[in-house]
Amino acid sequence: YPFGESTGTWAEGVLDLAGPGPLVVVGCSVGGSCALEVARTAPDRVAAIVLVGAKAGVRADPRARDEALRTLELDGVAGAWDTYWRPCFGRRASATVIECARSQASAHSAVELARGVRAFHDRNDRAEFAARWSKPLIAISGDQDRTPSPATVRRLAYGAGRRFHLVADSGHYVPLEQPAGFASILRQALATITGDATSQ
Repeated sequence: YPFGESTGTWAEGVLDLAGPGPLVVVGCSVGGSCALEVARTAPDRVAAIVLVGAKAGVRADPRARDEALRTLELDGVAGAWDTYWRPCFGRRASATVIECARSQASAHSAVELARGVRAFHDRNDRAEFAARWSKPLIAISGDQDRTPSPATVRRLAYGAGRRFHLVADSGHYVPLEQPAGFASILRQALATITGDATSQ
């Protein structure tokens, strides 16, 4: 959030911190939009993209954006958490995991989270870029995710060098809800990308 109010400026900030590469960019949810921006901004430095619960296409919804911003303004972080983020977890998500995520969200101010809401809702459509991406792209979805649906995420994986993983018993936040399964997918992807069997 300190990098600005757009996924483009976020990508520039990430690239400044990451070094020359090669990079494997991994993003969950709005982080997936940032990962696509990183790859679009510096394609020569990015070896692969891993998207979790993310989509490349954008359908503008200013009413939803303004409603979320109003909720943050009137009800604060706690109200926005209950309305927008808590419902994204799977049906059997651990109470400990949910509380950890809530605590992480609460560490940010309503102003910072509003910046994230604007960056997400006002991001550029990168469907064409994702379709033209010629390097590896791994798409991951929880089987209980509704935003976006597994079918939407799966469409990112059509084509050579692409893979789709459906993670059982998970909602939107696969890395939090099923960390072991997510880590296994990531290790396999890195091994394939680098050709290094020891990454397994």
